[in-house]
Amino acid sequence: MERRDKTNYYLDIAETVSKRGTCIRRNFGAIIVKNDEIISTGYTGAPRGRKNCSDLGFCKREQLNVPRGTRYELCRSVHAEANCIISAARRDMIDSTLYLVGIDVKTGALVPNANSCSMCKRLIINAGIKKIIIRDTKDEYRVIHVRDWVVNDDSLNDNFGY
Repeated sequence: MERRDKTNYYLDIAETVSKRGTCIRRNFGAIIVKNDEIISTGYTGAPRGRKNCSDLGFCKREQLNVPRGTRYELCRSVHAEANCIISAARRDMIDSTLYLVGIDVKTGALVPNANSCSMCKRLIINAGIKKIIIRDTKDEYRVIHVRDWVVNDDSLNDNFGY
């Protein structure tokens, strides 16, 4: 049996975390790892105590035909990256890696060209996370260096990085 490489091992864990998500469009799972230790996990879901879209049976953004990557203020969910950061201490996140996997709920397929939204990017920058690894296929992934988000500030252009 061939041993799974470490990056895909962590992405597999993030994918498992995504299965706790309660969004009816796309569920993401995130884990923060530092020094080969999982610091925290997070998945997509409504704030504690509020009903999830999966409980309500509808998504406001879907009802309004809102395109992917826009109008997140209409979304009930806290994103996986944000939930992951909320659950960790900043001192533990400095120079860490965040692993991110997105699953389309209707198809079960990986979300193509998945990326963090502009709000999550800001949280990731302030948390001190060094890089993000995003799953593209079962064995392929992208590595994003957070420093690039600082240097190439997408909040200064019209498309906000989408």
